Amino acid sequence: MFMARKHQTAPSEEQAVVVIDDDVDIRSGIADLLQSAGIAASCFHDTLDFVENGCLSMPGCIVLDVHLPGMSGIEFQSRLDDLGCHIPVVFVTGHGDVPMSVAAMKAGAVDFLLKPFSRKALLGAVERAFETDRFRRQDAVVRETIRQKASTLTPREREVMQHVTDGLLNKQVAYQLGISEIMVKIHRASVMRKMEARSLADLVKKSGFVYA
Repeated sequence: MFMARKHQTAPSEEQAVVVIDDDVDIRSGIADLLQSAGIAASCFHDTLDFVENGCLSMPGCIVLDVHLPGMSGIEFQSRLDDLGCHIPVVFVTGHGDVPMSVAAMKAGAVDFLLKPFSRKALLGAVERAFETDRFRRQDAVVRETIRQKASTLTPREREVMQHVTDGLLNKQVAYQLGISEIMVKIHRASVMRKMEARSLADLVKKSGFVYA
């Protein structure tokens, strides 16, 4: 039997694991295992405890028990987006079944572990979740950088970018906007420079982040 112990929340800049399980020995044991591998962990006895006292934007992942008092782990997973929380989830349960695990994975869970699980299985699932989290955060930085570049465009330049990335030729853009083709070329060149687009294909890709 694992000994219960209070674990402090990890610093926000470090990837860490949130353990949510109503069994104090289980959640403390999971945290001990993670910390023995050099992974910071914080523990909560149910989802409400985490929402009220945890950090919803922390980098890392959640190790979440399926069967919890009040809101179940599966239901909580479905509400994470509404809470503005995009932390990857690894489910653990002693009573899982195939339909439940399939539903969890389809909803975006990284893994679904049956208790008792091995140290290797848990650490492997957490590392995959960390990788998912790193990719999501890096993607968010890229998207925000592109949106900041787009914010420097004038209203006319944004119109030109929209039409050009929709596939219109310069003369068609000129007709749509009621300006000369030369002015379209000038605005288009400015758009390419401000967006730091290497090609039209690159501009199309970046504009997708702007209008998403």
